[in-house]
Amino acid sequence: MSKKKNKVIITSALAGAGTFKNNNPAVPYTPAEFAEEAHQAYKAGASMVHVHGRRDDGLATYEIERIRQIHDAIKQKTPELIVNLSSAASPDATPEQRIAQIVAIKPEMASLNTNTMNFAIIERKTGMIAFDNVFTNTFTMLQDFGKSMESNGVKPEIEVYDVGGLDNTLLIMKQGFFSVPMNFNFVWGVAGGQAFRASSFETMVNALPEGANFTACGIGLEQFPAVTQSCILGGHMRVGLEDNTRMPNGDLAKGNWELVEVAAKIAGCLGREIATPDEARDIMGLRKK
Repeated sequence: MSKKKNKVIITSALAGAGTFKNNNPAVPYTPAEFAEEAHQAYKAGASMVHVHGRRDDGLATYEIERIRQIHDAIKQKTPELIVNLSSAASPDATPEQRIAQIVAIKPEMASLNTNTMNFAIIERKTGMIAFDNVFTNTFTMLQDFGKSMESNGVKPEIEVYDVGGLDNTLLIMKQGFFSVPMNFNFVWGVAGGQAFRASSFETMVNALPEGANFTACGIGLEQFPAVTQSCILGGHMRVGLEDNTRMPNGDLAKGNWELVEVAAKIAGCLGREIATPDEARDIMGLRKK
């Protein structure tokens, strides 16, 4: 493996729309909390942070100025970090509201979702439904969001919840507006998406466009098997309180940084070197700072 290919990018997904302080007190809500969590994750080895906007009460928001405050607070405290904003925003956001905050803020990277799917919170032991929702991502949205990101200098992180989302991207990419290298994130364990299976992971890696990068994240207990498999296959790793609030032994994580430390240890055991933010920019083809 070449020195560049041996580098592994660790992303810390600081907070999503489904984890709250009652799940783990370290989940950030305010810009200052996001900035501190991001800084600690950076010190633990993260080169990128993934961010969903949150209000002071913890609810998701698509309000541009609030998301800008969070983005800017992170960059002011830790300017080295890559900030990757979510284009999912919040469940009640329109497509126009979802992409407007990306165009206005112009982060280095933003998530680009690939298919319409069930997206729920389900009690894993009993199958009882706690929250049910349909996450809408049409072909037109995949096209229009992708074009808007690329034209505004924002590198898409293409979110794949099952192999259908990857196939959708392979169709739309024929239009030629995606810059290379393309960057994919395989999401495992969402109720409505695919459960983690090593064989499915390998199938998706083999279907990627030539030269594409891939990373992986997993919900709950699937976080660590998913990132380990990604590291084994030469990909990258995403951990964080958005996806999972606990350590491998079941204890609550003290913060995003503690989950990053686990990812870094896994990478070290597999002989992978942790990428710095600038090395990550080079690998993913991000615009120069």
